[in-house]
Amino acid sequence: MGTLPSRVLVLGLARQGRAAADALRRRAVEVVEADRKLGNDEDLSLLEGVDVLVKSGGVPNEAPLAAAARGRGIPIWSDAEVGYRILPNPLLAVTGTKGKTTTTALLAEITGAPAAGNIGLALCALDGQVEPGGLIVCELSSFQLEHVDTFRPRIAVLLNLEADHLDRHGTREAYAAAKLRVFERQREEDVAVVPHGFAAVPGHGRRVEFSPDDSLPAEPRLRGLHNRANAAAAVAAARAAGMPDDAIAAGLERFRPVAHRLEPVGEVAGVAYVDDSIATNVFATRAALAAYADEPVHLILGGRAKGESFDPLAAALGPNVRAVYLVGEAADVLAEALAPAGVPLQWSGNLRTAVAAAAAAAVPGDVVLLSPACASFDQYESFEERGEEFRQLVRNLEG
Repeated sequence: MGTLPSRVLVLGLARQGRAAADALRRRAVEVVEADRKLGNDEDLSLLEGVDVLVKSGGVPNEAPLAAAARGRGIPIWSDAEVGYRILPNPLLAVTGTKGKTTTTALLAEITGAPAAGNIGLALCALDGQVEPGGLIVCELSSFQLEHVDTFRPRIAVLLNLEADHLDRHGTREAYAAAKLRVFERQREEDVAVVPHGFAAVPGHGRRVEFSPDDSLPAEPRLRGLHNRANAAAAVAAARAAGMPDDAIAAGLERFRPVAHRLEPVGEVAGVAYVDDSIATNVFATRAALAAYADEPVHLILGGRAKGESFDPLAAALGPNVRAVYLVGEAADVLAEALAPAGVPLQWSGNLRTAVAAAAAAAVPGDVVLLSPACASFDQYESFEERGEEFRQLVRNLEG
């Protein structure tokens, strides 16, 4: 546990911010709250007398209070930094461009430890809920890691590192630097789990490499080479945490796909429907396409672009991709990037129209794959909401 400031401004009161505010108050820290829904998220007077600004991950760095805090030299923390300071528990931190939630959930299954962070339950919500010294597995985003200060996980896992969130971080280098902060304060007795051949990482943690080709105690019931890499990373981290191979094998055999991550959601008239709504970048969609490279695929793409190039998607559209159905704000940009692939393109506009068109065109043995390569925020509150609509549309087809 680390020292805490006397007065904190918590900016953003969704699950991360609310849990952090509550945990700080329990430790007699004076907490001031700011949120768009309160109408005070631009009130710079709230910074008076504040020692630290705790900023929720969804709040942009350019937000008036965040920008003013930087200008005044007030430190900015994420809820992960608060959690590290208040929880008397070793942390097993998982980050990367793709696969964080699957790997975090898999590690929780293997170790029996609670999972928190970007996976659903805020890290600070575990305050008082876990025995001191008990392991916590936490999924961390770049938005959380860019604002850590003393954060030091006993085991840190980097699954992969590709371009993402360029609309937030500006450059690939800035995004990568945020991710790599997970290792910065590790000591020699800590463990840094990284992909085989990955460049040197900051900090002094003992380096452990993993590869999708690793021999595993059991085969995961997850589709795709990327998921085998996730399993290999989880095995390496679990071993570092002291788990025996028989317990690791049992966890691998029990585990099932997490919702919206290459999740089969139905089969109608011999056509399989797969929800990969979590695929909000090109890297993730290419992994999904590789997982279904041997089956005829009807691919639903689109949403809100995140600043990356869609050109690599054209090369990933193999001869098995029968058609691409474009939805959302990025439809025209996607169409231009995918034109060289020669795959039939349909402007569907929304998910309902895309599912109907794909269902009409598909034949038994085909796969309708929602793997959008884009954020959901043009038409949905979250990728989960987008995935749930896809699931409901498939149920309607079944009915």
